[in-house]
Amino acid sequence: MSSFKVEGGNRLKGEIIPQGAKNEALQIISAVLLTSQEVIIHKIPQIRDVLKLIDLLGDLGVETRDLGNESYSFKASNVKLDFLETEDFKNKAAQLRGSIMILGPLLGRFGTAKMPSPGGDKIGRRRVDTHFVGFQKLGAKFNYDATTSFYSVDGSHLKGAYMHLDEASVTGTANIIMAAVLASGKTTIYNAACEPYIQQLCKMLTRMGAKIDGIGSNLLRIQGVDSLSGTEHTLLPDMIEVGSFIGLAAMTQSDLTIKDAKIDELGIIPDTFSRLGIQMEFKGDDIHVPSQSHYEIETFIDGSILTIADAIWPGLTPDLLSVILVTATQAKGTVLIHQKMFESRLFFVDKLIDMGAQIILCDPHRATVIGLNREHALRGITMTSPDIRAGVSLLIAAMSADGVSTIHNIDQIDRGYQYIDQRLNALGANIKRID
Repeated sequence: MSSFKVEGGNRLKGEIIPQGAKNEALQIISAVLLTSQEVIIHKIPQIRDVLKLIDLLGDLGVETRDLGNESYSFKASNVKLDFLETEDFKNKAAQLRGSIMILGPLLGRFGTAKMPSPGGDKIGRRRVDTHFVGFQKLGAKFNYDATTSFYSVDGSHLKGAYMHLDEASVTGTANIIMAAVLASGKTTIYNAACEPYIQQLCKMLTRMGAKIDGIGSNLLRIQGVDSLSGTEHTLLPDMIEVGSFIGLAAMTQSDLTIKDAKIDELGIIPDTFSRLGIQMEFKGDDIHVPSQSHYEIETFIDGSILTIADAIWPGLTPDLLSVILVTATQAKGTVLIHQKMFESRLFFVDKLIDMGAQIILCDPHRATVIGLNREHALRGITMTSPDIRAGVSLLIAAMSADGVSTIHNIDQIDRGYQYIDQRLNALGANIKRID
């Protein structure tokens, strides 16, 4: 297990380029299984979850080549389905929640798929019903072996169908889309997720020959085709990293410019940080966050305490609530953070309270943050990262604190943020990695 030793109180200055989007990468990389032709993907983040998925595809027989500069070539012309029966597949796939994204492409192209219960962050219940109900609507049959936690899916006769998703699941929508593009007939998906990453997947599949209408909306219509061809695709910047850097700049009173942030694809993320009082300047696709000694949280029009809650797109992504909560600890004012989706994601606030933050954990979904207005700095402590987003939030807190902090279990942070210590140290941070 690795750790970070963080010396707080250092102001950062300079430019930083966000990595390619992790959540988009897991979908796009899985989609290469839909064709026997070459697919080239640019701006692939060098993070643990993504590299593990690439490794898993290699074991499945996908020819993968690192082209350099975060670009990869994939060619799935000799997929080895018998690998799905091995203990090696079970072990590797179980370690990676993103492995569930290969189900849709395998069903669409080969009519069969297997998968152990996927891994990932322990942030609460993360059911996969939406995926499997969608596959069933398309005519697939599945069996779940509770003793081995293994799913087996038979999709040998997939046929288009109408479906209304029980939740607008991003990964569920992506998986169903990838199965439906090669199913016979027309598929209609209502209450589909419409995040930019889903739009990116649909645009890529359309370039490969898929027929998809309604991209960007929650109503998708897909006409199945016989086969798909190769293509070239560039991932969006990671919106979670962009938001993390905005919060980091405010907390540490740093002067940062976030380059090539694709502002039009960020939705209400910049506006949400603005409501915390954080100043930003937009120059083309760059976001400049100037050094600020103070920032003040807005109230609602009637003067009541501001509530910031996650929601399905175009609402605020739940992955940024941890960062927003940490950023609010040094603001002037009070805010209620409402994490609706996951019931364990706010439990990291006990570490912030130990650092001196004023936070009331109302219940598993809500926390009230009373900003310190920099009158009292957070203090360095020893803590453990529980998940990716809480981990980077604790890193932000440590960088703003007085003294030295130690963060254990930073493998969680490495799952979502590439070379984060090296990139921030280049801007003036003091983060030491301890293996």
